[in-house]
Amino acid sequence: MKTFKVIGLMSGTSLDGLDIAYCHIWRTGDRWDFEIKKTKGIPYNNGLKEQLRKSIYLSASELLAFDVKYGIWLGERVKDFIQSAGIEVDFIASHGHTSHHRPELGFTHQLGSGQYLANTAGYKVICDFRNKDISLGGQGAPLVPIGDSHFFHAYDFCLNLGGISNISFEHKGRRIAYDIGLANMVLNHITAKIGLPYDDGGQLAQKGRLLPKLLNDLNKLEYYQQPFPKSTGFEWFMEQVVPILDHYDNDPKDLLHTCIHHICEQIVVQVNLNRSQKEASMLVTGGGAMNGYLIRVLQEQLGTTGKLVIPPAEIIAFKEAVVFALMGVLKMVNETNVLSSVTGASKDSSSGIIYEPQ
Repeated sequence: MKTFKVIGLMSGTSLDGLDIAYCHIWRTGDRWDFEIKKTKGIPYNNGLKEQLRKSIYLSASELLAFDVKYGIWLGERVKDFIQSAGIEVDFIASHGHTSHHRPELGFTHQLGSGQYLANTAGYKVICDFRNKDISLGGQGAPLVPIGDSHFFHAYDFCLNLGGISNISFEHKGRRIAYDIGLANMVLNHITAKIGLPYDDGGQLAQKGRLLPKLLNDLNKLEYYQQPFPKSTGFEWFMEQVVPILDHYDNDPKDLLHTCIHHICEQIVVQVNLNRSQKEASMLVTGGGAMNGYLIRVLQEQLGTTGKLVIPPAEIIAFKEAVVFALMGVLKMVNETNVLSSVTGASKDSSSGIIYEPQ
């Protein structure tokens, strides 16, 4: 059986940078398996970070121009990575960076032109993994659960704490997954106002105190009452969450402390609603897994019946990039890589568009 040698690229809503994961992926029985061979995280400089953050406000022509510029930037980073590592690569699977996500209007857009990425890097590229699912009536998200079902099926729940929190689990023989709600996006929004990219380890939050009114305001967000399948993103955060935060001029430590308790409360609600047994294990990945205070609060709220599993740092940081590498492999062999049980689409699909370098 062929072993695919793939580079997965991921840029998430937390805007911390580009994740590059070089993986070997092969089939084992009816599932796929992987080995991470080499990784690299490339932080965004302030200029690029702001361009990505504000891309939602660009005109159509400006957005298209930035799509090309960012695709070239991705290609240059990958080309340097391949050359410095001296590795053999079959193709690149790129998520891109989401600028717009409006499934209710029938569209989503991930920045990073696949053709320009392929031309610049000199390798075949598979990208645009969301739009086909949206055309089939789905949310186009979350996508990572296909990786959970193949790579991390030993856990009762897979929780990802990126800019947004999302959860994945098996229910009656089907993989279910959806965005729970807030995670690092709200924490980083607060720290940005005091000149910090993030709250390292949750040290500031740990020193804060709970603001009951803010906690109640956040818990009352309408999104939390919606049934799954559901997904959310930056638009929701700006339109629904930031106005709530703007009502509070409290010490940032208190805001961080309260938001962490809110994040954990909403996760625990979903775990308790969907657990099929008294004791449940939960794999935690994404940047939030490295926030020691958040993890401590989450474990306290789960109690003794929930066991949090924090994997090695490489899995925490690069899990999503690895899963996009898998999605590229599944597209290449024409197997399902987007699950309708997760997205709400009319059927499963093998999604992605293939670009050959020119």
